[in-house]
Amino acid sequence: VQLQASGGGLVQPGGSLRLSCAASGFVFRNNIMAWYRQAPGKQRELVAGISSGGGSKKYADSVKGRFTIARDNAKNMVYLQMNSLNSDDTAVYYCNTRRTWQMTGSWGQGTQVTVSS
Repeated sequence: VQLQASGGGLVQPGGSLRLSCAASGFVFRNNIMAWYRQAPGKQRELVAGISSGGGSKKYADSVKGRFTIARDNAKNMVYLQMNSLNSDDTAVYYCNTRRTWQMTGSWGQGTQVTVSS
């Protein structure tokens, strides 16, 4: 399993970023995909998840209405559109894949998102 996250960077408060995760090494269309994040000194937390077919999505309360997760099963890609970013969104963002939510799954290398003026 390989998950390559990209799209992180430095953005001002109120700005937007789009993260991408390129997946390989497994049957992408069969798996749940998710984005997690880990801020310094904090535990890794679920940001957003999307079902294998894309019909079901879930979000952390802190990002609802601001972030949108999407997937393209033809391209083996998952995306996280992040709008209205604030300093609390500063973290390393990780792509994750699993067959069911009960499983831990596999992780990518992470991409840094820094929200600062």
